[in-house]
This record gives sequence, C-alpha cells and structure tokens, in this order.
Amino acid sequence: EPMLGKAKPDTTADQKNHKAQAGYRYNDASLDDLTLAGAVKKRFHRLQQERSDWDQHWRDLAQYILPRRTRWLSDSRAGRGGKRNDKILDTTGIVSFRALASGMMSGITSPSRTWFRYAVRDPELGEIHAVKDWIHIVEQRIREVLTASNVYSALHNAYEDLGTFGSALIMIVDDYEYVVRAHSVPIGSFWLATGPRGDVDTMYRNIEMTVKMVVEEFGLDAVCHATRNHFDEGNYHHPVEVIQCVEPNLNRDQHRRDFAGKPWRSIYWEKGAEEGKFLAKRGYDRKPFVAPRWAVTGLEPYGRSPGMDALGDIKMLQLLQREYLKAIEKQVTPPLQAPVSAQNLKISQVPGKINFVSDADLQRGGIRPLYEVHTPLNFLSEKIRETREAVRQVSFADLFMMMAYSDRRQITAEEIIERRSEKMLGLGPVLERLQDELINPLVDLLFDRVLDAGIVPPPPEELQGHELSIVLISMIAREQRGDEMVAVDRVLAAAGGMAGASPGVIDKIDFDQAIDEYARILGAPPRLVRPDDTVQEMRDARNQQQEQMSQMAMMQQGAE
Repeated sequence: EPMLGKAKPDTTADQKNHKAQAGYRYNDASLDDLTLAGAVKKRFHRLQQERSDWDQHWRDLAQYILPRRTRWLSDSRAGRGGKRNDKILDTTGIVSFRALASGMMSGITSPSRTWFRYAVRDPELGEIHAVKDWIHIVEQRIREVLTASNVYSALHNAYEDLGTFGSALIMIVDDYEYVVRAHSVPIGSFWLATGPRGDVDTMYRNIEMTVKMVVEEFGLDAVCHATRNHFDEGNYHHPVEVIQCVEPNLNRDQHRRDFAGKPWRSIYWEKGAEEGKFLAKRGYDRKPFVAPRWAVTGLEPYGRSPGMDALGDIKMLQLLQREYLKAIEKQVTPPLQAPVSAQNLKISQVPGKINFVSDADLQRGGIRPLYEVHTPLNFLSEKIRETREAVRQVSFADLFMMMAYSDRRQITAEEIIERRSEKMLGLGPVLERLQDELINPLVDLLFDRVLDAGIVPPPPEELQGHELSIVLISMIAREQRGDEMVAVDRVLAAAGGMAGASPGVIDKIDFDQAIDEYARILGAPPRLVRPDDTVQEMRDARNQQQEQMSQMAMMQQGAE
C-alpha cells in the first residue's frame, strides 16, 4: 500500500541560502505590488468596519460560554494566562454547549465511524466493479488522512464556535508528513465576506507568529527591516503580527501557472511592514478554507447561533445563583445587633463560641439577628431549574444527553425514540447548511490533496467525464433519513402480506434494488454489496451449471 504523505524536502540548501544572506539588501516593491497592497489593505479596513457590529456580542458570548476561544487585536499577550471566567457562577452554559459540540462531532463527523461516502450520479455506472473498487480505495485513503492529521481536532473546535458564535473558520494547508494540516482560527481573529452565491469566498485573518516562525515559513528575504533586525540580534521569540488574505483572483491570467493564474490567491504581509512588501503571494486551484455558519440572514458573512438565543438565560442563571448564594449567606450568617456597651467586645460567630455580655444587656435580648431572614429558597431553586432546562433545550444538550437529563422513572424506550426524532427535526436545516458549507468543501479539499500526493491509483476509464457526489451517512444523517428505511420496510411487508392471497404480486418487487436501497440508507461499505454485473455473471454461471447437470441427468436416464 502506498504510504501517506510526500517526501520531505531537503532544507539544507535553504539553510545555506539563509547563511549566505549576510549581505542582504532590500528590494524595492514593484508598481504591481504597490497597487495590490493598497487594494488588499483597503478591503481589510472595510471588513474590519463591517465586523465591528459583531464584536461586542461575541465578547459577551465568550465571557459566559467559551472564555478562551477568542483572539482580539486589542488583547495583550501578557494577560492571556489570567482568569477569564470571573462572571461564571453557574456552568450550565459551558457544559451544555460542550455537549452540543461533542454531539455534533460524534453525530456528523465521528472519528470512530464512517460518516461519508462517494456516489456516482449515474446509478448504472456506480454498479461497475472497477468504479466501486476505486471509490472504496479513495474513501479509505481520505479516512486515513483524516485520522493521521489534526483535522478532527479542528472540527471539534469548529463545532464549539458554530454553536456559540454562529461562525467558524478552518484553514487546510499542505503537510509533507500527513498530507494536510488544519488550523482552527479563533473567533475574533478573522474577517469574512460573501460572494454572489451567498457562500463565504473571502477571508482575512490575523496570525500571531514569532520572528523565528516567520523566517522559517517565508524565508529571510521576505521579512521587513524590523523583523530582520530582531533576527540578527537573536530575538527569535519577538512577536510578529502577520495578516493573510484569501480571496478569488478576479484578474487572473489563465495562461499562467503561478500565483497570477490561479483561481484563488493568498497574500501574506507583516503589520507595519514597508508599503508593497509581501511575505508571500500564493495561488490555489481550490479554496483552501472552510467557513461554515449555523444560520444566516441574506448575504451576511457571519452566522447566528443557539448561543445567541441562550445568552439571556445564561446571564439570568448567573444572577439567580448570585441571589441564591446571598440568601443562604444571610440565613447562615445574618447581620447582628448588639447593645452599645458591647461595641468594644470581640464578638465571635464561630459555632460553639460563647460571647459574654452584661446582665442588663442580656435582659434586653443581648446579641441577636437584626432581622429574621426567610428567603424562599425553594422558589429560587425551581427558577434555576427551569432556566437550566431552557438553556439545555436551546443548545440541544437535552438531545445529545437525553438519558442524563431525563427522569428514567417516567419515560419509556419508545418515548425516547419519539423525542429524539422530534429533536432531530430541529437539526435538519443546520445539517443541510453544514453539508453545503463544511462537509462537501472539506471532503473535496481532501480529495484533491490525496490525488496530488499520489496515494490513490488513477481513476478507471469508466469514470472519465463523470462527477462524484458526497453522501453524508453519519448518525444524525441516518436519523434524518429514517423515514426512507420505514418506507422500504412497509412496502416489503405489504408485499409479503399480499403474496398470501396473490403470489404473483411478488414479481412486482425488485429485491436486488431493495438490497441496494438498504445499503445506501444505512451507509454500508460499497464492497459489501456486489455490483449488478458481477451478480448477473454469477447467476448466468449458476444457470449454465444447472442446465449442464440437467442435460447429464437426461443423458443418464436415456442411457439406462
């Protein structure tokens, strides 16, 4: 079997080149670079202005749900290790949206189960043995790449961002060891724009790098004067802010094979670098990122999320918990009143401690509570329970952790199945959008990468000129298609019942097609069900053998 990845390049020549650059001189930017720099920076400024309306909302969501999943240009590096959960007294929001991310991960793109298949648009073509075998090999290679790389880790972070903020971004870059590598971009550090189709086609992001990282990634020739000076002085860990943009190359020259001729362009530059000085200009045949959204309105580049719907209840939980703790504190250690003569005494509230007062003060009541505290704790507890349940419903945590949050004494297995089916209906539109904005682009990217890496055989001639479609067969997708399985079962059951009265009705059922439909709905491996041509050959051989045996029997009978 071919091994994953490509041959790692020899960096010895690059290292010698770096050492030979002691006489480094700066090259002036060309006129084209100056024009390009002005265009991308102008658009970057515009995207920053458009996103500013979302920033405060995202900050509130982060404070109460994901305190450490954000990066802002205004954040200080020195303070990032400090506490960020000071406003959280009730962790229901954190736990619920963590369950949502885990449930989406296991229900849509589980690392332990097959969650996608390739299908040929022409059903007859898909039954050819060579086609089925090649598709199976490609699927297996892509799953190996997914398992070996960090794509699954990035997907989990993306589900957290989708449920909380409504938008997520994953960069997919080439990797010599594992074919691909994914970068989950934190919320607040990227800016998006949509194309005429409504999908996200433009991405600008802020990358936090060090001098050492910039030089290793882009080379010493590409860095600006300030970074060069830090490198020469040995300040390898000095922070450097790098901006990357990925957008359609509208003015591309299709006759060229470099950056200018690719459908997508990617440009890197250092913040504060000389005008027209780029770290790199790269081109891609396919968009190198996926930017899924939970739900959108119109052509907005950023999505809406369950976290936005649950934010009010999550804030209320913090307030209710604060009041609940105050009520308990007042009952356990209420404010006291004491006579004036006791103001110089050391009064202790330690359990079992005796405080001595004069007889006259004792007759007047001595030290006693200022007022009786009778806070209805049961009312607060019930309100907290109702609010927690609301957060779990909005975040779909009650769907993915139904058994943990249900009263097992008052629910049956059939009722659990019905409730699960009802809740799955709410995820239907989300699953459709994720299929279009996350699953299809991601699998297409991986398909191109494994082809470029040369770890799959060439496609068969029968597939030339035909397209492959991606079929999602994850747990949630199968739940969504449960009605298809019920329909097939009912048709077969009805035919079996009618066959008792009219045996000829069985001729109406194509049992071979029924097996194919079962395999498609359940997402069975392609090699499990034989292609139609192979089955026909087996049946022809069996019929021929039976005919030969019948002829031999007749000849034997005639001889006798």
